[in-house]
Amino acid sequence: MQLEPLDTHLWHATHAFKANSLPITTRMTVVRLPGRKLLIHSPIPMPPGSALLRQVQDLGSVAFIVAPNKMHHLFLAPCAQAFPGAVVYGPQGLAQKRRDLAATLRALPAGDLPEWLPELEHFAFEGIPAGNESVWFHRPSATLIVTDLLQWMAGDLPWPTRAYATLTGVRGKLAVPLTVRALVRDRAAAARSAERLLRWPFTRVVVAHNCVIDTDAHAQVARALAVF
Repeated sequence: MQLEPLDTHLWHATHAFKANSLPITTRMTVVRLPGRKLLIHSPIPMPPGSALLRQVQDLGSVAFIVAPNKMHHLFLAPCAQAFPGAVVYGPQGLAQKRRDLAATLRALPAGDLPEWLPELEHFAFEGIPAGNESVWFHRPSATLIVTDLLQWMAGDLPWPTRAYATLTGVRGKLAVPLTVRALVRDRAAAARSAERLLRWPFTRVVVAHNCVIDTDAHAQVARALAVF
């Protein structure tokens, strides 16, 4: 695992593991804010002494660590231990799920934090409380960052993962997977959030599973979110 640049102040790295016996990859995104402060979005393992940890340390000082939804928390605790000075944020409900993190975990506000503006904006995507996912816009690079809301499992994958991606509708295109669509509890709220997201002028999309989309990104997201 190593960090790869996406833009001047934006990097990503992927990690392969098994979720409920399914081989998948997930993505961590690192944003550098003014003052060389770093925000780690959806952390992945960074063992002590690893090249990935050294790469992150070389970029600046990790000030914020974010679990962007109630599913992407597996590697939150070791990341917080690696960067004890960082403020750790998670969505509403995560502290109840991860009692071990309750003492240090702060509830991620539904809207923007002044210390991240104007470079980084976010809001809670409504209508899907099981995930309580936040979506993010890095304005300097015109990049949309999402986690599970949108997926496109492209490339050479193990056959169980190919089958899963095909069944959930994310093998051949960017889409809201059926697993997420099944969790919608307020379609009108989800539609309002989709409309709000599409007002961001992004030209790139970074998703956790598993693509970075640089071509026709805004139109692809609009087509995917039309399910709401």
